[in-house]
Amino acid sequence: MSAEKILVVDDDSNICELLRLYLEKEGYTVFLASDGGKALEMFEKENPNLLLLDIMLPVLDGWQVCREIRKKSQVPIIMLTAKGETFDKILGLELGADDYVVKPFETKEVIARVKAVLRRAAPQTAEKEGKIVTYDKLSINMTNYELKVDGKQVDAPPKEMELIYHLASNPNRVFTRDQLLDEVWGFDYYGDSRTVDVHVKRLREKLEGVSDKWTLKTVWGVGYKFEVKE
Repeated sequence: MSAEKILVVDDDSNICELLRLYLEKEGYTVFLASDGGKALEMFEKENPNLLLLDIMLPVLDGWQVCREIRKKSQVPIIMLTAKGETFDKILGLELGADDYVVKPFETKEVIARVKAVLRRAAPQTAEKEGKIVTYDKLSINMTNYELKVDGKQVDAPPKEMELIYHLASNPNRVFTRDQLLDEVWGFDYYGDSRTVDVHVKRLREKLEGVSDKWTLKTVWGVGYKFEVKE
């Protein structure tokens, strides 16, 4: 099996080389890009398994790069940025990023997140065999990370797939945001509860009004549930 490929995009050469050193030590093949334009060129050429993407970049910023990639691919994207404000986190997630790391960061934390995101993104057939949940006009297949809504395949990033599968596998059970962060994102995710809200909002855009037999429901003051009507 060939090594998984990671594209690191940052205009700080020291950060790029540091990440390359640690990632290659873990067995990954690493490519570097120093601006948004080169990032898109490298993405097309190398077809990486994951991007570590800075936001403040020359030519095209990280948001623009993320937006362009999401038009054609659901490859996992972890945003790297010095900006820690909630607005920036929410915007990155809205555009389809899978995770978010604020500089300065511990390299070991970045490696842990890379491994976690790649684990979730990989359709590990042996582990996920039989992991298919179906309802009226809805099919969630975790063997190949395929979401079908009203018979049509709908693109959804790995994290959205994990979230809807987790909720739909436990119909009518209410989950708090913290429970979902822990059970879907995992112990190595240091996000806040707004992350869950963003992903639920994106799922609703794909699922709203499809069937009157189930709904992705907000339980005010508590969290969310996949409500199935008798």
